[in-house]
Amino acid sequence: MEFVKLWDRKRTVHEVTDARPSLSSDIRRREIGYVVKMAIRLVCLVLAVAVPAPWPVRALFVAGAVVLPYLAVIGANERGKGQPSPMDSSEANQSEIPRHRREIGS
Repeated sequence: MEFVKLWDRKRTVHEVTDARPSLSSDIRRREIGYVVKMAIRLVCLVLAVAVPAPWPVRALFVAGAVVLPYLAVIGANERGKGQPSPMDSSEANQSEIPRHRREIGS
């Protein structure tokens, strides 16, 4: 009977693709996004000043130069967004000792 119960249990298979990226790669991704947004902001600022265009077009360039720094900072501070979420507790290995209870002794 014990043998049958062992095979009836749902087995959890962990894959490499389930793992979160390293902290350094996450930081690198956020840095690149920040630099790209700030470069676009710089282009908007230069176009707003240098291009002889009607006021609605200049207003769009100024709006881009004003709004993009906010979006760049918010995007740079989003830690781990777009990454696979950790397993929920229903899939966790229930036989594992919780981290706060890992101690040696009685």
